[in-house]
Parts: sequence; C-alpha cells; structure tokens
Amino acid sequence: MNEQPLKYQVIAKKIEADIRSGVYRAGDKLPSIRHWVTELQVAKNTVINALQQLERRSLVEARPKSGFIVKRVPNYTPPPSPVFGSIQPTSISIPDLLREVIARGAAFDIKPDEPNVPEHNLMSRLYRHINRAMRTQSSRKTLYYDEPMGHEQLREQISRHYARLGLTLPETDLCITAGCQHALLLSLMATCQPGDNVVIESPGFYGAIQLLDELGLNAIEVPCHSVSGLDVELLAKVAAEYNVTACVVTPAFSTPTGACMPDDAKSQLLAIADKHDFAVIEDDIYGDLGFQFRPRPIKYFDKTNRVILCSSFSKSLSRDLRTGWIAGARWQKKIQRLKLVTQLAGSQAVQAGLAEFMASGDYARWLKYRIAQLELQRDELANTLDSTFGTSCRFTYPLGGLSLWLELPGQMDSLRLYHQALQSNTVLTPGALFSSHNDFDHFLRLSFCHPMTKGRREAIAKVSKLVHQSKFKGT
Repeated sequence: MNEQPLKYQVIAKKIEADIRSGVYRAGDKLPSIRHWVTELQVAKNTVINALQQLERRSLVEARPKSGFIVKRVPNYTPPPSPVFGSIQPTSISIPDLLREVIARGAAFDIKPDEPNVPEHNLMSRLYRHINRAMRTQSSRKTLYYDEPMGHEQLREQISRHYARLGLTLPETDLCITAGCQHALLLSLMATCQPGDNVVIESPGFYGAIQLLDELGLNAIEVPCHSVSGLDVELLAKVAAEYNVTACVVTPAFSTPTGACMPDDAKSQLLAIADKHDFAVIEDDIYGDLGFQFRPRPIKYFDKTNRVILCSSFSKSLSRDLRTGWIAGARWQKKIQRLKLVTQLAGSQAVQAGLAEFMASGDYARWLKYRIAQLELQRDELANTLDSTFGTSCRFTYPLGGLSLWLELPGQMDSLRLYHQALQSNTVLTPGALFSSHNDFDHFLRLSFCHPMTKGRREAIAKVSKLVHQSKFKGT
C-alpha cells in the first residue's frame, strides 16, 4: 500500500526520533550537513531535503550562519483514558446539534469559509477517468442498472489493494456501496434486530450512534483510549455480562482521537467475539492514511469469517464520490440483498473511473502525496495549539487519519464554546457528538484535513481566548 520511504524521508524520521527522545533539545544546533553526509553515506541534497522536510513540519529552523536549530517540540500529552461509572446497554437519540454542525459543513473544518487550495493534478486525472467512462460506456450500460455487487473491475482493484497487506479478499467477497456509512448500515441491518445490544467505541464515530438510533439498537459504550483504541479488557467483561450482537470498531486512526489499535489487541478482540459469538463490524475508512505505516485490518486476523470490513474513498480521496465497499463475511448474501433494497445501484461511470484510477497507479501516487500533506498539517495544527494554549490543554498526536482530540481545562463546556465561537464565524466540533453520555463535554475534535491558513490560526486563537475568558470568569 504505502511505498518504501525515500532516503531523505528515512533520514528525516531518524532526526525527528532523536529530537523527540531528547538527544537534541529545543535551542540545540543540529550537526552540520557535512556531518550527516559522512555519517550516513548519502548525498548532500538528500540531507538537505530531509532537513527541509523537518523545517516544513516546524521541528527545526534554519538560521543564517548557524545552520539548523531545534525548535520546541509541541506538547502533545494525550488525554487520559475515560473512566465510566457504569457500562450497560442504553437506548440513544441524536441531538439536533449534530445536524446543525453537519449542515454548516464543519465536521472537519474549523473555518469552512476559508479559500480552497488549488486542485492537485492527480485529482484532475481522476475526474478525467470518470468523464471518459461516462462518454464511452455503451448504450447497454446507460439503459441498465449496475450489477448488484458493483463494478467488477473496481472490486478487483480493491481486492489487489488489500492483497498488498497480505489480506486475501477476493472480488467475489466484496460489494460496492454508497460510502462507508452505507456499508455500516448494511452491516447492522444484516446482523442485528431492534432491541439488540451493539458495542461502540466511546468516544467514537457519531455516524455509528446515528445508525443505532435509527435502527432501534441499544448502545454499549466501551472506553476508547486516545492512543491504543478500544479497551479490549473491558470489552471482555461487557461481553460476559450482556448479550452482545455486534461490535462496531475503527481500529486505524479512529475519529475523534486518531487512536490506532495494536495487532495484539485486534487478536484479543476476535478471541472475545469468537467466545461470545458476535459480529465484528470494522470501519477501515482511515486505514490508508497512516503516516509511518499502514495498519493491518482486523479482517487480516479473522479465522472464523465474522469480521465485516467496511470502507470508502471518502476520506482518502474525495467525499464527493460517495463510493465505498463492504466485505460481508458470513453475512455477504444477506448484505447483497439489503443493498438492492437500500440503494439498488451505483454510478457505473464513477466506479469505472475509480477502477482505472487505481489500475494506473494514480491512487497509490495520490496516497503518497496526501499522506505527506496530512502529516505536515498535523504538525502545523499541533504547533499552533501548543503556542496558543500552552500547557492548559492536552491533545492527541495521531500517526494518521484526519483529526486530533483536544481536552479543554477543567470542566469547560464545549457546547457553550461552540455557540460562542459561531459569533465570530468559527465552527467547532464539540465532544458531546461522540458519545450518548456526558463524559466528553469538555472536549473538541479538531481536524488537520485542511492547511493551517492565517484564518484557521486566528480561529484557534479566538477559541483560546474564549477558553481563557471562561476560566477567568469561572464559567
């Protein structure tokens, strides 16, 4: 999936590791370029490229006649793991706040009215692939619906995409959907009946909470550590106490925290699911956006065909495509029938264009570009938070995905902060959206999906000012 890193990227990561481990501290001068050339036996330009990458990520700065100086590394102490008074099945309802935030287009942007960045040439190629497919498809394709499982060539390309991770997923086991949310819906409809208990992460994806509400399912919220993800030890206790039908989990760079579940925890989760016989519904939507590695899906460790794998191109490529996929495991036939009921068919031209985009290698090239961009934007956001909030707030520093999780001081009400920030046209994503309980009312999800422009920096400074004023007033 991710290509082998280039030499300058390897060197940059080595120097970064030395900075973060304290070998080089803030204010220290790094060894000269000549030193690195001699020690690492690489070309001068390779070292320069590595140092320039670190400079773009605000880890070092170039000073005239002094070389490269280490900057202060952002304080990204993660929030502690949540502790719930009790964990039990509860019926849930979605607040109007969620619909309001989505209506403002701000699920991943604190300043949605900022100017857009120029379109990358690889995105232009994608649209050319789609337009060509639309122009050249035969009259039969224009007069007939897509086949129920979706475009065969696209399923084949998705199968090959996972095969690079060592995951065998034949195209006959895949079904194309209208995005990942649609895939999650099909998964829950295929495995659950109204009144069943479903384990979800807390904090976790609010889309899953929406689906449970609509389908009349009970939620069992299990704490999700901000670094390692779902607490599998607590999951074991919950599964022993309650009848669990399904578990919805995002193991790779989950929203809102950016947590990434270790492989041994994935194996433990599957052992629990096997013992208590429940479905594991895996949301792999952020899996391709790892900065240092591409995590193996839980599906990779599945020996009993109980993991339903869901994903889409929405986060890795474009939200406008509305194209995802599902590998339904033992429920695949039922899922195919449910797809006909809930969608009937997708766009053949979009699927054909995506298949060509992947087959040409453009999707792999796009991921390489996008991952580097997101890593830079994560660092820009972390540095902005560090310089703006200082030590008054804690936040996660994810190794992939699109967002981080900010804990506000004290018991700051992020919902109140949301309404205050709106007055200056700044749109926040309050922590209350990511749980049906009140455990995260003093949190915010912030995204590095977009560049850290002047307008977004000013928006964060405004939020910091509001937080300071609230603390000063004791509100």
